Amino acid sequence: MFTIVFETRELIKSFGPKEVLKGISLEAKGGQALGLLGRNGAGKTTTIRIAMGVFPPDSGSVLLDGAPIDREKLSIGYLPEERGLYAKSLISEQLLYLAKLKGMQPREAKKSIAYWLEKMGLPEYANKKLEVLSKGNQQKIQLAAALIANPELIILDEPFSGLDPVNATLLKDVVKEQIALGKVVLFSSHQMNYVEEFCDHVAILHEGKIVLDGAIGTIKRSYDRKKIVVRSTEAEKVLSLARGRLSNLVAQADMENGDALLTLKSERDKNALLLALAGAQLDIDGVFVNEPSLNDIFVEYTADEAAEVKQYEAV
Repeated sequence: MFTIVFETRELIKSFGPKEVLKGISLEAKGGQALGLLGRNGAGKTTTIRIAMGVFPPDSGSVLLDGAPIDREKLSIGYLPEERGLYAKSLISEQLLYLAKLKGMQPREAKKSIAYWLEKMGLPEYANKKLEVLSKGNQQKIQLAAALIANPELIILDEPFSGLDPVNATLLKDVVKEQIALGKVVLFSSHQMNYVEEFCDHVAILHEGKIVLDGAIGTIKRSYDRKKIVVRSTEAEKVLSLARGRLSNLVAQADMENGDALLTLKSERDKNALLLALAGAQLDIDGVFVNEPSLNDIFVEYTADEAAEVKQYEAV
């Protein structure tokens, strides 16, 4: 399957005296989701609007497979943070109208509408007004509208905001299917748990610049890997062992959220620790490196004194 590559290169954009984007370069490949993260006002929405052709950059370019993007040929599906469907209009009529705007023939559009309403579990609402649906179901209709023309590039802006767990699970399954089909997915959200679930790669914007760019796993592995979490029903015994017989390996041993948190003297001591724990015949459910969460990393890089730009190549 041919993989398409979507890029922005050195996007610069100002509104009046305010420079909103200061050289934004991104790359997203088909079959992957790129998490586009940043605080409010960081430049995410401006980047998305330039990608969609709502307005041009002052300089820089938007490319598809290395060539200037042709939005007449590329199908784009967009789920905005501010929902844009009409509350007092029939759902089927709105979806048909949007499908025609995207170049679909009526027969093809009606078939796609029926498919997506069934997929979202809402076929009985085809001829109902949007306002009769709950907020969560309205959001599912909005996602159906974004996907109705089988887009190659999908841009999702806070797609899970306000959803209950059942609706969130359904939408997660739909998004994962689109990624598996080789679509390019740009995913913007403040809900870091969803970003970690969908995205292999993230770009964090701060004050119009990218301050962190890379594969999530690679970024996490760049942090100190001497802190080890031992999950056990006998965590106190783990602590005693660490402070006693294993003190040659463990510099510090603490309890954190019911787990034993061990700080090794050296990263190279991980295997020796595992062997010692196995030999102690304790009831251990898991042993893993205490990596920072994506939320922790986001806060670190978007504080007012944000760090210099770092880029991580996927490995």
